[in-house]
Amino acid sequence: MNILITIAIVFVIYLAIMVAIGFKFYSKTSNLSDYILGGRNLGSWLTALSAQASDMSGWLLIGLPGTAYVIYAGTSEAIWTAIGLVLGTYLNWLFVAKRLRKYTEVSGNSITIPDFLENRFKDTKHILRIISAVFIVIFFLIYTSSQFSAGAKLFSTVFGLNYTTGLILGAAIIVSYTALGGFSAVCWTDAIQGSIMFFALIAVPFMAMMEMGGVGEVATRLSQLTPESLGLFPMKNGAVDSMLLASGLGWGLGYFGQPHILTRFMAIQSPDMIKKSRTIAMIWVIITLTAAVGIGIIGKAYLPDLVDGETIYMAMINSMFPDVVAGILLTAILAAIMSTASSQLLVTASSASRDLYALLFKKSTKGTEIVWVSRITVVVVSAIAIVIALDANSSVFGLVSCAWGGFGAAFGPLILFSLFWKRTTVQGAIAGMITGGVVDLYWYSMKAQGGIFQIYEIIPGFLAASLVLVVVSLLTKLPKELAEEFEESKKPWVKK
Repeated sequence: MNILITIAIVFVIYLAIMVAIGFKFYSKTSNLSDYILGGRNLGSWLTALSAQASDMSGWLLIGLPGTAYVIYAGTSEAIWTAIGLVLGTYLNWLFVAKRLRKYTEVSGNSITIPDFLENRFKDTKHILRIISAVFIVIFFLIYTSSQFSAGAKLFSTVFGLNYTTGLILGAAIIVSYTALGGFSAVCWTDAIQGSIMFFALIAVPFMAMMEMGGVGEVATRLSQLTPESLGLFPMKNGAVDSMLLASGLGWGLGYFGQPHILTRFMAIQSPDMIKKSRTIAMIWVIITLTAAVGIGIIGKAYLPDLVDGETIYMAMINSMFPDVVAGILLTAILAAIMSTASSQLLVTASSASRDLYALLFKKSTKGTEIVWVSRITVVVVSAIAIVIALDANSSVFGLVSCAWGGFGAAFGPLILFSLFWKRTTVQGAIAGMITGGVVDLYWYSMKAQGGIFQIYEIIPGFLAASLVLVVVSLLTKLPKELAEEFEESKKPWVKK
């Protein structure tokens, strides 16, 4: 049987299962809480796998290996980015997860991040809700477009499809089960997809290394490609490139402000289950990030002449494995793309429906109307993301970097201060969020100027947001009600 037909059959079976899960949960989604948070009913394993699968995206199998493939300048960047992500993941699970789960229930049973921020600061003018919803829509449009671009590269590389055709096909699949089943469908598909990604990432570099004859042969081939040696620290003009080093580690700051990850913490059954989830998540993320960087490095030795390094994972599979196995391993890219894009679309839909539509048109969030508004939003946002991703030369790594930095700068400091600093006021929260988002976007737009603007934009955005939030909060009055609720949120959690 032709290899393309075999792979296509595997893809169709896999995609049919994902859509079937969407249909399964369609009838169980009767209100917005079910659609957005699954009724706060996730277990430890489902929370961990869903959070990490939705976190890493197609970037894990395309963007990160593609960066590591550029021996050795890109390799150093990829390594330190991975280290930053591991640290950020751990700190997010350790400090934010449990506190956020408890506080979102204490503060009016919040089901979205804008919802929580409004309830946390008793923002009766809805300024925080509207601004945060706008930032979510803007940055998730960029983020979702990166996933659609990754899908287009997959279909183009494997099946020889036109880039635009692959783009539309991948988007249509993701939209179908996200719009149908909501959060529960997304989390169950995430768990399946996270498991596929885990085993595929391990298998590909290991098999390539064995086929080449082991670690020694890989090192020999790499040494023949460049006179440079692979060091842990990135070098520039004979000295450590501190800007690149800081930028890599700076990715870790982004975790505190990613709405699609934070909602997993909000949806777990009990805060007491967080510790087990954290262990599962850390094992998953350390192994997968190490393997992803390994694919880029080992792949350079195995296939040194690829025009687009972001296709290395796919090229290695096509060269090494029989048809059916290749099809299964290639579904890992689909899994990565679908798990993240569906989560992003869902958070965008929740912000558009609950935080903008219901507020502006004074609609109730308890009926089925708002659920349908969310489903329609998924379709509309996807259409716009497709337009953004139409450029076939789009860099998956670059698009993800832009969106990740935007969320980290706009929401990261605010989430941390709202959870751990009682003195934070609504004025400080608003000023900090706007500052972080604006500084990040400005810094990103100035990258081409070089110099200090080469540092990852999340770092100046995060620092500026934190500074402004603290200063404005200290200059404004803290309502007694906020202080009392903050203390209430620190008490032991009791199931309601």
